[in-house]
Amino acid sequence: MKKKILLSLLASSVLVAQNIELEPLSVISTAIKTDELRATDAVEIYTAEEIEKAHVQNIYEFLNQQTSVITMPSYGNPFTQKLDMRGYGIGDGYQNIVITIDGRKINNIDMVPPLLSAISPASIERLEIIKSSGIVVGGDGANAGAINITTKKKSAKEVAVYMGTHGTADGSFYLGHSDEKLSASASGEAQKSNGIRNINSGGDKDENSLTTGTFNLSYLPVEELELRVGASFARTDVLYTSSLTLEEYNNDIKKSTGTINEQLYDTDAFRAGFSYFINNNFSLDVDANHEEKTSSYETTGYKAVANYTYDSAKTALRYEEGTFSFLSGFDIFDGKRESDATLYAIANEATKENIAGFIMNNYKFKSHSFKAGARVEKVKYSYDDTNNALKDEHSLFGAEIGYNYTFDKENSIFANYAHAYQAPDVDRFFNKDWLGTVSFNGFINPMKTDSFTLGYNNIKPKNKFKLSLFYTDLKDEIYLNPTTWANTNIDKSYKYGLDIYDKWLVTDAFNVALNYNYVRAIIDEEENYSGNNLPGVSDHNIKATLSYLPNKNTTLALTQVYRSEAYAADDFENSFVQKQDAYKSTDVSITYAKDSLELFAKINNLFNQKNGLWVQDDAIYPVNFTTTAIAGFRLKI
Repeated sequence: MKKKILLSLLASSVLVAQNIELEPLSVISTAIKTDELRATDAVEIYTAEEIEKAHVQNIYEFLNQQTSVITMPSYGNPFTQKLDMRGYGIGDGYQNIVITIDGRKINNIDMVPPLLSAISPASIERLEIIKSSGIVVGGDGANAGAINITTKKKSAKEVAVYMGTHGTADGSFYLGHSDEKLSASASGEAQKSNGIRNINSGGDKDENSLTTGTFNLSYLPVEELELRVGASFARTDVLYTSSLTLEEYNNDIKKSTGTINEQLYDTDAFRAGFSYFINNNFSLDVDANHEEKTSSYETTGYKAVANYTYDSAKTALRYEEGTFSFLSGFDIFDGKRESDATLYAIANEATKENIAGFIMNNYKFKSHSFKAGARVEKVKYSYDDTNNALKDEHSLFGAEIGYNYTFDKENSIFANYAHAYQAPDVDRFFNKDWLGTVSFNGFINPMKTDSFTLGYNNIKPKNKFKLSLFYTDLKDEIYLNPTTWANTNIDKSYKYGLDIYDKWLVTDAFNVALNYNYVRAIIDEEENYSGNNLPGVSDHNIKATLSYLPNKNTTLALTQVYRSEAYAADDFENSFVQKQDAYKSTDVSITYAKDSLELFAKINNLFNQKNGLWVQDDAIYPVNFTTTAIAGFRLKI
């Protein structure tokens, strides 16, 4: 059965890690299951063991230190961070990545980044990054690709606790049981920090707290049927402050006398579904999700409260026989945001509805693998307040075609093409002037992309090497024009680049992991900006980790992150005096594990490098700007 196969794949990946050998990992989150060597896409796969060894405080930190994804706190908010992959920019790149947790899409209908803080690193079994692909199953927004997270469902009991500088404290747990009939798991995390920066003259600091919890249950009443339910919640509370001038950034980065912002973000999600195994070849998956979120943002003289309700459902019929696989299904999403009146806008309700059908085929013949799929999606909008009743809709089409040729058990090449799209979020139809006053600016066009990728995989027991080249042609790329304060489209633009991943087990004592990305993002046709670089995109992105194992129980790790300078996030004219500085951070960790106990310590930003997010001249938000440290333990029972 599918469930037993999945459990065996996860178990085999753990055994590989224990044997200190590398082999192709299975790709389990895509429409058609395969492995790294035979995949027709550029993929990155990270296991629970790799995430645990990184000793990160949240999944954003892991993405930024270990993967090709770039993350930055959203204007100072560490819990809802911006993401970039394949050159879509740190400003709006997150809207071009579909993010799922156990198949549930967590992207928002407005410009609020997805709340990845809601998922505890301790609860993750697998993290898969699919680049420039995923539109057929992921749908609206999968232009740069998809990040798919699978949570743990294994039989285990774990607890972890750490404490650190600046009053940082964290506790997490995982409890799981699995047998032939029943699988149940519960996980949770509580985290808090007293803050690093002084955010006013009274000595208050940018403190924050986070609480998350997840419960999953699946039951097989008969061999042909699996029933499943789940629930999760997250509670965040963070204080942060406004940007710094360059002089303030250089003189005292830990001090700010600007406005104080408090963001409360609560979410509750519920899911239910079943899988029916019709026969040895056919199976039917049906899943439904309900999520309720509340966002409360307050600053000096201003408060904004929004309540979200998201309902979604997905059905998928699978057929698998030997070398041929087939998937077809329907995908429905209904999102609503109710916003209270503010100083600058009246109370309103905005909705975004998506309904889609999709189909994906995969065929393997000897050394050849072929993938082809298509998606048709209709998107509807509505906006209502006391003065307006606005509606709009779009019909969109996505497609994926891929090919892989496997030379032998170690080498393969692949090529793929994806036609993807991004329907505008509900905030894009409105302007906000420098005073904050909101006005309707008209509906804008969806973005459409054509992406081409060529790649090579070489996976040996002691070395895993991946190389991919990509080119993306864009029409109507969506952006906020910082000159006119209007949300609009770039007529034409393009991106190209190179991704290199290498994990080398040099000796039994030393291993190296490298992630290097080169990308260029060019505005091809747009009034006043033609020929310019897209702001917020660094040409070079390097993450490298050197691990030393002096004995079977101890691991020392040194991680270096470097990102080259870029134009500030709002600098579409490429004319600002100040650029986004290069990002640099050196992190070290030590882990001692024996039997069921693991002790660890980690220092982030060892050399106290200053880092920040440049939005405009003299508008800088400090990011990972000082040395911090944590130490703790993990107990597996």
